[in-house]
Amino acid sequence: MAKPFYYGGQAVIEGVMMRGEDEVAICVRSPNGKLNLKKQPLPSIYKGRLRKTPLVRGIIVLLESLVLGTQALFHSAQIAATEEEEEENAISPALLWGTVAISVAFAMALFFILPLLVTRYFIDPYISSSLASNVVEGFIRMGLFIAYLKLIGLIPDIKRVFAYHGAEHKVVNAYEAGVPLEVAAIKKHSTANPRCGTSFIFIVLVVAIFAFALLGRPPLWLGILSRIILIPVIASVSYEMMKFGARHAENPIARIFLAPGMALQTMTTREPDESQMEAALYALNEVIKTDSPAEKES
Repeated sequence: MAKPFYYGGQAVIEGVMMRGEDEVAICVRSPNGKLNLKKQPLPSIYKGRLRKTPLVRGIIVLLESLVLGTQALFHSAQIAATEEEEEENAISPALLWGTVAISVAFAMALFFILPLLVTRYFIDPYISSSLASNVVEGFIRMGLFIAYLKLIGLIPDIKRVFAYHGAEHKVVNAYEAGVPLEVAAIKKHSTANPRCGTSFIFIVLVVAIFAFALLGRPPLWLGILSRIILIPVIASVSYEMMKFGARHAENPIARIFLAPGMALQTMTTREPDESQMEAALYALNEVIKTDSPAEKES
């Protein structure tokens, strides 16, 4: 018996991207109020054997989120900024990969390199334990992440993106609960989801403490290098942990494990209005329709 496919996606500017088994659907509300839908097939790397291979799939999912997420954000920004319904100009590979590279570099510098530097220069002179040093660094990393979420959450446009994030979770939760996919039925469902990227990042931050603690307190240059090189490994392990926890979300122990990440989602989601749930629902219905046997045979 085939394993069930778990739908998911991300919020974009004035809309939602949903990922299906074979396609991605991006639904954006244009300034004239009309829903604009774009569908594109998934490249084979995002749905092939590697995407299902334990540990390796974590890296594929991370790459998928960065590339497809950036494409979706560019598309939504263009649609949300114009009244025209014409297809936007294609995004050049250089611009796409340049944006991804800058985003990754910024995240590594802010959440991995900066905590290390702060710890080494301001904390380590007062403590002798390498374990304590790594734990303090980990808490600084978490503090920076929470502060970052808090600050960007003050931006009005980001608040709307967070509301679409809540809408995405609501429709996926409703679908998995087997309720009718209608706005009225979706409203009562939670804006939190155990497979959310916010929960994933939280697990990454926790796993990083243990991973770096194994290295002790190496020279600064080696500490910086290890923070960069080990990120894919940490992400892979973290993805497997999140996937296992989400699959057993009804288990009391799994619920305790998932609780911090679920709580953190209150910072990256907002209660959506009906128009936002409508956009998320439209995107989900499109990928479900594409994945249906009748659609594939036609």
